[in-house]
Amino acid sequence: MGKVNYPKESMTTYSLRVNGEQHVIEADPNMPLLWVLRDILGLTGTKYSCGIGLCGSCTVHLDGQTAQSCTTKVESSSDREITTIEGLAEDISHPVQKTWIAENVNQCGYCQPGQIMAAAALLASNPNPSDAEIIAAMSANLCRCGTYQRIRLAIQRAAREASQL
Repeated sequence: MGKVNYPKESMTTYSLRVNGEQHVIEADPNMPLLWVLRDILGLTGTKYSCGIGLCGSCTVHLDGQTAQSCTTKVESSSDREITTIEGLAEDISHPVQKTWIAENVNQCGYCQPGQIMAAAALLASNPNPSDAEIIAAMSANLCRCGTYQRIRLAIQRAAREASQL
């Protein structure tokens, strides 16, 4: 999908809180949050893939809950706490990021920011999920490389390690 050029007269000013920082931007109200993050704010960790909210590559947190940024309009994101993969932990110290590395989850890596964001939201709301709960929570995130078993192992490991703290 090519970049959409929004007419200047359709622009609205929004105040967005992204990764703990306040940003004032101008955007068309219908612009997907994904493009605001990538094209306006330069946060390219959130990936574009399907563009219709079916693959999970663009997963971010809105007020701590997962959201598909490709189908979330910027106007519905204003005055909410937005967290991207860059805001999870810049130094890769988040438990999910650490176990992703330890379990060697990545193959191509394209879907991994969305996968990690979904896993982090799951563990924030359910620190000790069952296999069935992990599978259900991660079902909105597709991995073309098929690393689902390693993803589940990384989430289980992050839960175990967090419970030992």
